[in-house]
Amino acid sequence: MKITLSTTCLRWARERASLSVSDLASKMHVSEDKVQQWEECGTLTLAQADKLAHVTHTPIGYLFLPEPPVEQLPVTDFRTVGTQSINKISPELIDTMNDALRRQDWYRDYAESNGAHPFAYIGSLQVTGDIVKAVAHIRGVVDWDEEIRSQSATWEKALAQQIEAIEEAGILVMRNGVVGNNTSRPLEVSEFRGFALSDPYAPLIFINNKDAKSAQMFTLAHELVHLFIGVSGVSNLNQTYAPDDQTEQFCNKVAAELLVPLNDLKRQWNNMSASKDVMTRLVKHFKVSELVILRRLQDADILTTNQFQMRYTDALAQLFTGKKVSSGGGDFYRTLRTRLGRRFASAVAESVLEGTTLYRDAYSLLGVSNADAVRKLAREVGVAA
Repeated sequence: MKITLSTTCLRWARERASLSVSDLASKMHVSEDKVQQWEECGTLTLAQADKLAHVTHTPIGYLFLPEPPVEQLPVTDFRTVGTQSINKISPELIDTMNDALRRQDWYRDYAESNGAHPFAYIGSLQVTGDIVKAVAHIRGVVDWDEEIRSQSATWEKALAQQIEAIEEAGILVMRNGVVGNNTSRPLEVSEFRGFALSDPYAPLIFINNKDAKSAQMFTLAHELVHLFIGVSGVSNLNQTYAPDDQTEQFCNKVAAELLVPLNDLKRQWNNMSASKDVMTRLVKHFKVSELVILRRLQDADILTTNQFQMRYTDALAQLFTGKKVSSGGGDFYRTLRTRLGRRFASAVAESVLEGTTLYRDAYSLLGVSNADAVRKLAREVGVAA
């Protein structure tokens, strides 16, 4: 059956998925001339339109519109390049956020049905507040211990310990580098590093696991502050100094003090400054990127503005050329626990085993396809199955 669609929408769907004409032709198993013909005249079969929607991860209904829709994220978009806002929103970011919102909705219902009370700390800070007092307030809720972090053998362990402390405070923390479990749909660090979904019953932090572990630590702290001010949003955090936005500036300043307290930094600097590898030692101690350490050294008046600018540019180049974290491989259920977060996965597993949630609903929530997988994940997160 032949149909005629808007050529603008057909081209938009391809470009939205960051596919060239050649890429789309390959995925559709047609010639490049055929793709160009579609985009010039809009005529193709219904089956082809359905497949095109599938390979471009575009809702099929969008292809039948006269003009492409203006897509917007359901939360505030704080992403910038320099001082300019980012306009492009990939299907991967949209699908990832929609999955997180769906899981948040389920968890909110689960928490309320089990008699949970709203968390008083959500929205308890103001962006005009004192930075040091804000950090003290957060520490009163979340067990954020620099000493434990500095003594962790690896970056992964340090990050895992910090996430565990945040989840103990009632916050859902999810880390993934792909859409769901689809390794052919990676999340781009250049597009976003994380987002926070504020909710009094189901606060949620999502971290792009494609990012370097040192960068993830700062994102984790930054998104945590977003929850304490009660503002949902997505961030790319290309710089540890935020653009001209009061919310992002506050979140970054609090995150920096939370991760690298100035008083502790000055003590460590006095002890290490004579060493040739002082930066390496400071990075290892605080378990943050060199970018964050440089920023705090400037805050402490140890580095001048010119020294900071020169060293920051070099460190930024090294970070982007460094090895990124793989989101695939290894034990599937251990990886899935990281992607979903222990708190969320445990809640779904318990609800299923108690008979409150149907297995078929759990499959969608957990990203698995059968009851045996649910039981294996339940064992992985410590729920008897």
